[in-house]
Amino acid sequence: MINASVQIRHAVKQDHDQIANLSFFESNTHRHLDWHSPLEWVGSPNYWVREENGRITAALACPEDPPHVAWIRFFGHYQYLSSVQAWSSLWEMARNEIAYSNPQPYIAAIVVKQWFQSLLLASHFEVKQNIVLLELNNATFRPFSVPHGIRIRPIQDADMPTIAKVDLSAFGQFWHNTQNTLEKARLQCASATIAEDESGAIIGYQLSTKNPLGAHLARLGVLPVAQGRGIGSALVSHLIQSFGHQNQLSRLSVNTQADNIASLSLYKKLGFFRTGESFPVFVYPIGA
Repeated sequence: MINASVQIRHAVKQDHDQIANLSFFESNTHRHLDWHSPLEWVGSPNYWVREENGRITAALACPEDPPHVAWIRFFGHYQYLSSVQAWSSLWEMARNEIAYSNPQPYIAAIVVKQWFQSLLLASHFEVKQNIVLLELNNATFRPFSVPHGIRIRPIQDADMPTIAKVDLSAFGQFWHNTQNTLEKARLQCASATIAEDESGAIIGYQLSTKNPLGAHLARLGVLPVAQGRGIGSALVSHLIQSFGHQNQLSRLSVNTQADNIASLSLYKKLGFFRTGESFPVFVYPIGA
């Protein structure tokens, strides 16, 4: 039962500073592996706060991006609340409102903290698959040349609508990054390139970030009709050699689904190896 002084409501722009304090200074938080910060979604649909006597004590954000997939992008609460107490009130509101507005979505989360996994299991979330982490270093890298007739070049602004279509074809609706998300990602990347065929059509792309340990291949997508032609290998080889020429790459990491046989085969061919780390993906199918 919620105390009369407690209100569950939608987050609004004026809540920004309070949610920022909750996000930055509390350890009881879950953050999605996202190109957006939790604060960028404040004011969006499917963002709720728990307010007690005028003070925000917990927040839950799961906006639909892409459509029909409401990723849990942020959940956090102050320490004097139990995780169960904070989650249960917000989750009840989220589940009911998302089901009412869209009867066919998934609510999903990539879990990196055990306490959050326990909450999801208690709320009848199910494991959909696992994300595994792989890495490559200079000693294990095996280069591949660009196939005949294929050109790799930097991404330009005009490419973004087509890249979003490539992404949807390559990854499907559940894992799709929308054009807005891809544009946000590109701004944060140290390398962003496309592969185009003889006609100039975009058939693949990659986005990669830099970090103190090396680089991370954040996104690699190739049109299904163009897969098996060495496009993915060429994009990754071009990326590695580009960073290598600048003496900026000692390690390249990537993650993919544990059941994505094609991706795992590609990365193994390039010299990647599993680190042993993995993260479960949980879903709550509203329409099931």
